[in-house]
Amino acid sequence: MEYIFETERLRIRTIRTDDAARLYEIHADEAVKKWIPNETYKDTEEAREAVGFFAGRAARKALPYVLAVELKETGELIGDTGINEVEGKPGEVEIGFVICRECRGKGYAAELVKAMTAYAVSAFQITALYGRVMKGNAASESVLKKNGYRFIAEESGAEDDPYGNGMLIYRKKM
Repeated sequence: MEYIFETERLRIRTIRTDDAARLYEIHADEAVKKWIPNETYKDTEEAREAVGFFAGRAARKALPYVLAVELKETGELIGDTGINEVEGKPGEVEIGFVICRECRGKGYAAELVKAMTAYAVSAFQITALYGRVMKGNAASESVLKKNGYRFIAEESGAEDDPYGNGMLIYRKKM
């Protein structure tokens, strides 16, 4: 299997159709639905369609660019990560990540974001990365801060903030 990049404990690879059921499970977790409700799937078929779309985009190295995250030790699929364009800002992207419930709190997300940031900069010639976090999601804020992302603004009325709590915007300039 070809991996895009690795960290000390993780392997990041192109997403595959056979990842759909596991990714559906990961994204169906209540914490994922709470903090990133637009990143859940209604069923495994919708997850399969999304995975097919992301696999095609990754094969062309096109945005949105989403990859699967495995534990190096076991090969278990534990989440995904990706980048997407920031509309009207060439060379700037938004980073995203999801780690399964069983693997949270072990530093995997911080390790992943560090590596994905470096990969995005080199592979896509990125000048700035953004992390958008729903207000109250302290764990994701911490991951971004640990990786040098700095708070720059609070956004209200965002499409991906169905509760109206506000989104916190972090940025890392390269």
